[in-house]
Amino acid sequence: MSYQAKRELLLQIAPRYREASSRLKEVILDEFVAATGYARKYAIRLLNHPAEQKLTITRPRPPHYGPEVQHALHLAWTAANHICAKRLVPFLPTLVTSLERHGHVHLSEQCRADLLAMSPATADRILQLYRKQERHGISTTRSGTLLKKQIPVRTFNDWNETRPGFMEADLVAHCGTHADGSYLYTLTLTDITTGWTECLPLLNRGESAVVAALKRAQQLLPFPLLGIDTDNGAEFINVELLAFCEQEQITFTRGRPRRSNDQCYVEQKNGQIVRQVVGYDRLEGLLTYRQLTELYRALRVYVNCFQPSMKLQAKEREGSKVRRTYDQAQTPMQRLLASSILSPQKQQELLRITEAASPAPLAYAARTLTKSALAARCHICLRTGCIYSSASVFRAAVYRRKRSCRWASSYTSVLAQKSAQEKVSKDRAAS
Repeated sequence: MSYQAKRELLLQIAPRYREASSRLKEVILDEFVAATGYARKYAIRLLNHPAEQKLTITRPRPPHYGPEVQHALHLAWTAANHICAKRLVPFLPTLVTSLERHGHVHLSEQCRADLLAMSPATADRILQLYRKQERHGISTTRSGTLLKKQIPVRTFNDWNETRPGFMEADLVAHCGTHADGSYLYTLTLTDITTGWTECLPLLNRGESAVVAALKRAQQLLPFPLLGIDTDNGAEFINVELLAFCEQEQITFTRGRPRRSNDQCYVEQKNGQIVRQVVGYDRLEGLLTYRQLTELYRALRVYVNCFQPSMKLQAKEREGSKVRRTYDQAQTPMQRLLASSILSPQKQQELLRITEAASPAPLAYAARTLTKSALAARCHICLRTGCIYSSASVFRAAVYRRKRSCRWASSYTSVLAQKSAQEKVSKDRAAS
């Protein structure tokens, strides 16, 4: 018996069952259980409280957005690194303009108008088939017991700074499935106000390596570093980092032990940037460290110029529900320019970088690196130039100017050298 037939039988028997005597109810129940195959207690509950029949909603009208609009939405979503529709839709005018400028999409006026008029809910329904679940990494944080009393605690509710420069910091371990031996780390720094993110590779998580990475971050950031907030790992809670912050007049705070939500901003960037692009495989060696540096140098432009995010404005509790209000999605570059702390020369420099960058090839290269076997075999293929060639793809994808010829030629030379080595090996094996 089909589900629909069972529901029709239930609606017919339920009124007679509720009005019958106890002995007659037992007979009706036996017949209903025999016909439907339901458990006896479940059948009693259905007969006493029959659910209303749900009518199937028919949609005679054709879909409003045709294949051309859906294909354009999928291209824009892929170029934006698969972000949610609430972040994607407000950024579509800027993103579509950039894609059209570099010749990645060619939209008619009607298709462009339909795409920009689409709501976030509709975009999520269209993109639902393309989403997938990612895997997770392991934690290697070891708590540092010293100097905790000298470093104040700051929770996620204590952030009220409106000036860029106060950042959360965290380490991501590229250890693969086990934490034995030596492997690379990534230091992630995220600005609280603008969301500007810098990723820097580390050969180890020693005190000197972390301080050296923070010095490099000071040179890369378009604004001064005013404060950092870290977890309680020994790589951060140490004398050397505390002395560096005091010397540079940087506010140094830490989160509560075993409360990862105190570093919610940087933890979100760890998954969105480092894990999605680099992946969960094991990385080790000096050559891989240099190649990962080149990768992050190109990736920082894509993340800060073409990855919009929403900031929580208010949170209200209504009974058992919590209603959250967010602002309009903006990129870290847009938030930084709106803060009015940059000089006109610095603003023009950042705008030139944004106009010269093309998001589509960079996103394609990131997706290819994540899915390909190059990242999975990078810990045993350090001498083949695999990661170097992938980094060259990233650099060639970011800038489409005169320098791209040099980066493209370096990528081509690596592939040619690798092809020549394989040919020599085959000739030797044949002889």
